[in-house]
Amino acid sequence: MRVFGDLETLVMDRLWAAGGAGTVREVLETLQQDRVIAYTTVLSTMDNLHRKGHLTREREGKAYRYRTALTHAEHTAGLMRHALTAGPDSEAVLAHFVGEMSEDDLDRLQQVLARRSAGPDR
Repeated sequence: MRVFGDLETLVMDRLWAAGGAGTVREVLETLQQDRVIAYTTVLSTMDNLHRKGHLTREREGKAYRYRTALTHAEHTAGLMRHALTAGPDSEAVLAHFVGEMSEDDLDRLQQVLARRSAGPDR
């Protein structure tokens, strides 16, 4: 699991915010609300994300409609999984992560764990 570069992150965030799909033009228009950026820059970034497997695409007229290969939640979970397995002391990493969680986050974690313990049918 790889962390995206700055522009890749912006493009992926815009696509996830749009339901996981969009054309270069659609992403460009949302990015131009915050910055000056060229069509070709967005095009090459989305093409690179496609080549790396983070986006799929299908022809839509003369352009492509790109779709995220993973949801934002799936991608984030992959980053977390990678962080837990990247070093020699995954228990310490997990302990620090949980130790920094708010009470609300801890409650949500306990709810997720309870649902998982209940099994797939519940």
